[in-house]
Amino acid sequence: MYIVTGGAGFIGSNIVHELNAHGISEILIVDNMANVQKFQNLHGARYVDYMDKREFRRALVENALGLASVEAILHQGACSNTLEDDGVYMMDNNFEYTKEVLRYAIEVGAPLVFASTAAVYGLSGPGHFTPTLENERPLNIYGYSKLAFDHYFRHQVALGRVPITAVGLRYFNVYGPREQHKGRMASVMHHFTKQMKETGKVKLFAGTGGYADGEQRRDFVYVRDLARLNMFFAEIGPYAPARGEESTLYRGVVNAGSGAASTFNQVAHALMQVHGAVPIEYVAFPADLDGRYQHFTEADLSGLRELGCDVAMTGLEAGVRETFATMDSIG
Repeated sequence: MYIVTGGAGFIGSNIVHELNAHGISEILIVDNMANVQKFQNLHGARYVDYMDKREFRRALVENALGLASVEAILHQGACSNTLEDDGVYMMDNNFEYTKEVLRYAIEVGAPLVFASTAAVYGLSGPGHFTPTLENERPLNIYGYSKLAFDHYFRHQVALGRVPITAVGLRYFNVYGPREQHKGRMASVMHHFTKQMKETGKVKLFAGTGGYADGEQRRDFVYVRDLARLNMFFAEIGPYAPARGEESTLYRGVVNAGSGAASTFNQVAHALMQVHGAVPIEYVAFPADLDGRYQHFTEADLSGLRELGCDVAMTGLEAGVRETFATMDSIG
């Protein structure tokens, strides 16, 4: 059995569909369907079971999950709302939950890939996006909750208490199909597309943070690439060892981005290649985001490559084209 937590969410559902594309359907999806729109992400997906997150966590604590075998755990379940200010909820949902999943993975000897975030880097500038202590300064409780687990995990590895493959992927600015349920937390690709279709123009921030109009830069990473990274480290499908070869033990926390920052102007023009040309309107930077907004992100992928991962990352324009081609095909 393959376990995908957050399996009805944006990244998790894309992982499920990618597993299906490689003939894998023995999947247990774990999620919280309080957001009822998420079920649409699983249209056409093949899986054998679903558990509510609360029941799953209870089963982990009580050692009552009862699965005959677990091939891998791809842990995407988390509260990813960067505006959430309930610290107790955030630490339970992102920190304690992931500790429970790690303990279970070790107990059953299953590879674990878990979602971390580039939010741990806060207002870091160019050249400061390597996973090192001096670069890790989150701006909100979301980023802190993820960093807290990263610290815990790295300490457990250092103590020799993680005898399995276990890799944390620090996701950068993810975009792709199946994010319509995320509302304000959806990617700029989603919001810009909505503006283009509803207003006939697209709004970008005017110059701020030392950048000219629309020239703020982010590392936009295509969600299907993240699904492939999860599969690579868990050695699933095309990344499984060849017959007669032993599995590789991977351990660490690494960045998962495209490795190249793109401007918001570039994003707008990539979308225009799909939706047609529209005017760009530059609007004043919101005062309430001052000191809370990442004007620049760019993943340093050296750690990813040093772990042996050679998965190629999709360029911005190609990823945008594939996103909307996929959305057209799934309705």
